[in-house]
Amino acid sequence: MKNLFALALLSSSVATAAQPQGQSLVYNIGAQAFEGYRVGSGKKGSVLVVHDWMGLTERTKAKADAFAELGYTVFAVDVFGRGVRPASADAARENSVQYYKNRTLLRERVAAGLNQLQKIAPNKNTAAVGYCFGGTSVIELARSGAELKAIVSFHGGLDSPAPSDGKNIKARVLALHGADDPYVSAANLLAFEDEMRTHKIDWQLIKFGGAVHSFTDRSAGNDNSKGAAYNERADKRSWQAMKSFLEESFQ
Repeated sequence: MKNLFALALLSSSVATAAQPQGQSLVYNIGAQAFEGYRVGSGKKGSVLVVHDWMGLTERTKAKADAFAELGYTVFAVDVFGRGVRPASADAARENSVQYYKNRTLLRERVAAGLNQLQKIAPNKNTAAVGYCFGGTSVIELARSGAELKAIVSFHGGLDSPAPSDGKNIKARVLALHGADDPYVSAANLLAFEDEMRTHKIDWQLIKFGGAVHSFTDRSAGNDNSKGAAYNERADKRSWQAMKSFLEESFQ
């Protein structure tokens, strides 16, 4: 019994040690402070994670932890600024409008996060992954000419005020999209595809049937009629697609 108890304690301690231990990282852009989240020290490459319109929440940190568990070094950027965490969807909508209207500002904020990741772990195998607002953000980062191997957008907006900026994209692009997402128009999808084709980007657009916006977000509920809802099947399939995409991109 004593041996079994010791073995159980050892197994527990090993499991605990294997869990990623993240920590906050405060950095500045000019005089403004930002608080990101770093986790993992994997050898497979580096991943920048960009949050949704609610800011860098525990949900985003959990996503970052999941990437760390896959063997990546991860930094979750703070686009909004330290302490700016909208308390409701209405507040998030009001706060995020400025970034959708000012893509230069959005690119600068995300690029600052990429700079922090490069300080943590300089690596030629670097990807940027974003969710909703973050999905738009990582594609804008790519359009700025950032040195990245891969971009992954989970249910992000794919529109571009300046489609010619697609010529600056150096990364492979994977857009994971709910086929019934009411927030991304058919015109915007076609424009995104045209942008990728025109500039000869290595790109993929995967549409998940029956999925709407926010299909990876468990807190979004399950009512598709609201336009945003969790979809377990699309969540699992998109995660698998992302894993394969990163592994191929980092070869």
